[in-house]
Amino acid sequence: MDYNAKLYDMPHEKAWCPGCGHFILHRYLREALAELHIPPKNLVFVSGIGQAAKLPQYMKGNMFNGLHGRALPAAMAIKAANPTLKVIVTSGDGCSYGEGGNHFLAQIERNSDIVHIAHNNMIYGLTKGQASPTSLKGMKTPVQVMGVTNEPFNPIAVAIAMGATFVARVFVGNKEQTIDILKQAINHKGYALVDSLVQCVSMNKLNSFQWYKEHTYIIEKDHDIHDRKAAFAKALEHDPYPTGIFYEEKGKPVFWEQSAAYKKRTDPLYKRKGDIEKLKVLIEAKRSI
Repeated sequence: MDYNAKLYDMPHEKAWCPGCGHFILHRYLREALAELHIPPKNLVFVSGIGQAAKLPQYMKGNMFNGLHGRALPAAMAIKAANPTLKVIVTSGDGCSYGEGGNHFLAQIERNSDIVHIAHNNMIYGLTKGQASPTSLKGMKTPVQVMGVTNEPFNPIAVAIAMGATFVARVFVGNKEQTIDILKQAINHKGYALVDSLVQCVSMNKLNSFQWYKEHTYIIEKDHDIHDRKAAFAKALEHDPYPTGIFYEEKGKPVFWEQSAAYKKRTDPLYKRKGDIEKLKVLIEAKRSI
């Protein structure tokens, strides 16, 4: 198989605005997968609703497109059913941290063995351009006409505080760093968050590509990614916003390994034959309650 970025591309038209940052992240993800030599049949892309959530439709591999904010639990279940798959969630900041905020916390606690790429353009880009959880305070939108009053949600700090085993931020203006971090996240065993700064050219005129370029910096090489306290301190920095790997912890048990289904057997769930008689007994037992 010839592993290149084109291998993972669905050649039909992409329903994103010209200049959208999702195009760039789409290309970088394909390049990362090509460098890792992962066959499309071994990939599952999962998303909720939104502009970023369209990405699985433009990737060659398996996909699941679910409800707004509900991508993460579906991804966890897919990985548990077949741990040999690489499961990658791609959704926006609204879907990931707003509607999906509770699931975001749950996946960290369970250390589900998935990659979570949050396309963070600091706006709800699919609907009316209203403020998202990460929109900057004071930013004016068609809905928040007097300016956003909420403090912006900090997914990096929350993920580290909750015990996430891989936490990173990228800006699509940094190609080499972004591809390298995507590769490391995909190879990481455990929940891996990659908060990805992308521009929304239609709904967010403030946080443009140039704005991100001027308001971010690459984390110093001497930063210890295994020092949780140092990672948390780095996560609190803003304007400029650090990009890179904040924290990584290896060896922590993942969700599917700890589930009852894998305590005595190691074969994937999808290969097991169900016992219809036992299922009938269970159903009848519930009916009698």
